[in-house]
Amino acid sequence: MSSILEKYNLKQVINASGRMTALGVSTPLPEVVETVNFGINSYFEMKDLVNKTGEYIARLLDVENAVVVSCASAGIAQSVAAVIVRGDAYRLENLHAHAHNVPTEIVMPKGHNVNFGAPVGTMVNLGGGKLVEAGWANECSGAQLAAAINPDTAAILYIKSHHCVQKSMLTVADAAEVAKAHDLPLIVDAAAAEEDLRLYYQQGADLVIYSGAKAIEGPTSGLVLGKHQYVEWIKQQSMGFGRAMKVGKEGILGLTHAIELYLEREQETGAAMVDKMTTFIDGLNALPGITSRVVWDSAGRDIARAEVNFDANAFGMTAKDAVAKLQNGNPAVYCRPYKANEGTIEFDVRSVSKEELEQILAAMTKLTQE
Repeated sequence: MSSILEKYNLKQVINASGRMTALGVSTPLPEVVETVNFGINSYFEMKDLVNKTGEYIARLLDVENAVVVSCASAGIAQSVAAVIVRGDAYRLENLHAHAHNVPTEIVMPKGHNVNFGAPVGTMVNLGGGKLVEAGWANECSGAQLAAAINPDTAAILYIKSHHCVQKSMLTVADAAEVAKAHDLPLIVDAAAAEEDLRLYYQQGADLVIYSGAKAIEGPTSGLVLGKHQYVEWIKQQSMGFGRAMKVGKEGILGLTHAIELYLEREQETGAAMVDKMTTFIDGLNALPGITSRVVWDSAGRDIARAEVNFDANAFGMTAKDAVAKLQNGNPAVYCRPYKANEGTIEFDVRSVSKEELEQILAAMTKLTQE
């Protein structure tokens, strides 16, 4: 509604960055919005709602148990707390009051210790854990992961994300073997993975965390699925520090419905993305100082993007300057700026219409005239 933008003096945003939290993540389907509205306007026995929807999701995904949480980062914190508290009533209520004589260390590959908008370590600490890095920034094998394990280890954490170092890293299945050999739970944060919701559980993870609002396109929420007892311990956190990150009834119902739709609908393929942006890339290549091409997601997902390389002298400004000007425009155009310091940006077209691609090209063209 344009009146909303005018009322609060907000700019229209074209999201060519991907399903990013900073831009509101995604836009749920009308059916999901209808379910959210029903949830907002209804009352429930909340524990029953949590349990019944969790059971329903678990059946859909053929996993032991599942629970809807407020977001994926809350899922990390509550999963960590779950493997530390392990159902103990006193620790549940006094987790942060003082030290407890139980394992609290969470071992993770060093190359996975990233900032996804907030540091992974902050979420671990929030859940009462102490982060221990294994291997090196550009390398972690199963043996290196195992070497970091000691009697104070409570779990292994694996971050499946484009933010992480990809080369010379063990796989989820490799990490699961290490976890099993040491009788430890493996927690996989797949918030940025946007893949098969069954994949990492089938590869041996005990808890898997997804964003509810990214690929699934639900309301702001998160999903944690996995082994029955661990998920039950996560649910208990609502009586501890998890009370501060509770999810609403509308989020629970909205995500549950969104998961159903996600499993039913045909997902957009990388090939379809290429077709969608071919004309756009041709237009970019017609601009002075610009070389554009199709590139594929560095984390191995079936996502194609338009890479744009800048010759700053010919274009008239650096890639970093172009990013800033695009964001300050109206509509504000957001791209993926992670390599702007190297003279390269990317446009993610999944949430962009053909009309918006034309607007982005017009904005890029305008920059050459400044």
